[in-house]
Amino acid sequence: MLEVVVFGCGAAVMVLELVGARILAPFCGTSLVVWTGLIGLVMASLALGYWLGGKLADRRPEARVLSGLIALAAVLVAATAVTKIPLLEFLASRETGPRLMVLGATLALFAPAAALLGMVSPFAVRLAVRDAASAGATSGRLYALSTAGSIVGTFAAGFYLIAALGTTAILLAVAAFLLLLSLLAWRGGIKAKIAVGAVIALCGLGLWANDASLAAAGVEDIDTAYGRLLVYQGIAPESGRPIRLMTTGPSRCQSAVYLDAPDELALPYTRFFALALTMVEQPRRVLVLGGGGYSFPRHVLSAFPQAAVTVVELDPGVTAIARKHFGLADDPRLTIAHEDARAFVNRDSGPYDLIYLDVFGTDYLPPFHVVTREAARRLSALLAPGGVVVVNAIGAPAGPGGRFLRSLAATFADVFAETAVYALAGPGRAGEEQNVMLTARREPGPAPVPANAEARAFLAGRIDDPAGTDAVPLTDDHAPVEWLGLGLGL
Repeated sequence: MLEVVVFGCGAAVMVLELVGARILAPFCGTSLVVWTGLIGLVMASLALGYWLGGKLADRRPEARVLSGLIALAAVLVAATAVTKIPLLEFLASRETGPRLMVLGATLALFAPAAALLGMVSPFAVRLAVRDAASAGATSGRLYALSTAGSIVGTFAAGFYLIAALGTTAILLAVAAFLLLLSLLAWRGGIKAKIAVGAVIALCGLGLWANDASLAAAGVEDIDTAYGRLLVYQGIAPESGRPIRLMTTGPSRCQSAVYLDAPDELALPYTRFFALALTMVEQPRRVLVLGGGGYSFPRHVLSAFPQAAVTVVELDPGVTAIARKHFGLADDPRLTIAHEDARAFVNRDSGPYDLIYLDVFGTDYLPPFHVVTREAARRLSALLAPGGVVVVNAIGAPAGPGGRFLRSLAATFADVFAETAVYALAGPGRAGEEQNVMLTARREPGPAPVPANAEARAFLAGRIDDPAGTDAVPLTDDHAPVEWLGLGLGL
């Protein structure tokens, strides 16, 4: 049974690590910083577990001790399911910065269980070795099984479990699975293991009751194949009207729809985004990279009856949510492609009168490969004569956090003859985080002056010299988007 136990614990470690990334995402994002902190600390925890497990096994080479370690890991995993949201909310309120927050969250939520699971393999080796002549083969076999389990756990979590079950259910399932492995390691201590099972069951019941109360309040917590989404209802602060919102990351909502007027643009940034509609007369082909709640593509279809819109959205789960909650319906003029935005523009031939790049990770920075010089060249190649590329970005134009925005502006200025950057809050509030829109055209010349008063107000937010002096050219080879956007310095 030791082989099964080692294999299962190896799988549990990787499931826990991948689920950990999804748990951290709404509060920490999914940047390279987050993955670095999570992977690094889990590996450190495993290393500590290997060392401690070997020492403990030499002192007490007993199956009951190994069983107890696994049972304790089960309790800690179940506790993670219960404490993850309160702990992450507390850490977010401390404003410690992305690096300290991910390190603190990983140490509290995942490192203890990972360390205990790291103790399993050396302990199992000590129990399995009968003589020195076979020690190498025995340890090699058990560590190979542990690694094989980790491979299975990685594929199972990434390809199926996260999308099918969601993070909370997976944590409880892993806790129950570890309890079963504890029984396989040693069949004694039944009362203690029944108590552990009761703890896991109580955690599950409590979380089920909490989810039921959230659902009754109109809040849905949804895991898709690519991310975690929250859908909920509220009141728009500007108008006091009922609104439904979707968020994929900390502090901001990504999409919104008025319940009493689904076709109306509800968020200020989407109305800001519509500014480019005034820059091209009667657009016929529009490409939108990033679907979200599909409010803007639907607005284009409504405003321009002659227009055909192609939306590229990586996550089919997002599109399903837009259909269920945000009024997305089939339209012969609407084409939806579920694939990576860069992969689409690399193979597509266009031409498009308008191209919108509205792609973000959960930390509200774009994936690096869609904002490089090479990506900008592909976008330029897809433009029809007189066409416009529009890039939606978030940040404070001034200050350390604006270095990404300045790098973005410099990168696109290298490719396009005419670029402009507009701040939603206006240049007088450049130190505030806000939506910033970059427009790029292949033909130089002044932009048309729109008749719409709100659009003219947006034009007044143009930023002079948006590239600044500290811009970093973004290329496929070197694009430190997370570091620039989070103001971490290089």
